[in-house]
Amino acid sequence: MPETSAPAGAAPKTAKAAKAAKPARKASPATAAEPAAEPAPRRRQARGERRIAQLLAAAAGVFCRTGYAAASTNAIAREAGVSPGTLYQFFPNKEAIAVELGGELLKRAHEMHGQAFLPENLVKPLPELLDAVLDPVIAFNCENPAFWALMHGSGVPGMTQEHEELHVGLLARVEGVLSSFAPEFTPEQLTHVSNMVLGIFKSSLDLVLATEGAERDAYVAELKKVLLRYLEPMVTTTPPR
Repeated sequence: MPETSAPAGAAPKTAKAAKAAKPARKASPATAAEPAAEPAPRRRQARGERRIAQLLAAAAGVFCRTGYAAASTNAIAREAGVSPGTLYQFFPNKEAIAVELGGELLKRAHEMHGQAFLPENLVKPLPELLDAVLDPVIAFNCENPAFWALMHGSGVPGMTQEHEELHVGLLARVEGVLSSFAPEFTPEQLTHVSNMVLGIFKSSLDLVLATEGAERDAYVAELKKVLLRYLEPMVTTTPPR
């Protein structure tokens, strides 16, 4: 279904969606001295926040099932149980929803990476290190499949750049870990091996996300086995505890 934009007069309410809105006209001299409008009551604001959360959750479900390109605002509104007009009160179009949802998930992904790469994890033996780093990263992606749908091939303007920044940051973390286990590696070797590690992980994550239960656990175990066998011959030292 072709993507539609918000009807005339519908204004986005979120900070990121507001980028698509036209700038407000300057006040005329006759109205410049009028007192500023009072902020909306907290109860009304809370209702709006709940509605936005409801719409983003619905969008996450639609993006996962159909992909970003095939999704529509009508499908998202239907998933949320609201009218398209209600959706347009908060978002002008599908892109604005994806940017808002992607921004929230990216923030949580950065926080998760910080927890996975805690200093105390990085001094563990390689098998334990793989558990400590991979388990929270895999759990995050399983709990938020929309993150994978938006970050890979969604075509949302802004998402490609933000995903690249996330990749660069994650690559630097992996290089830092490898430099502790293989201090004799040149910068080029660190980059090549780190990119291979991330490539293996991303390819395997497709299988992990496509399965559930015992089958998912089996793919996670195979992923760890592959990375362990790939990295173990390169390990020349264990970081001091």
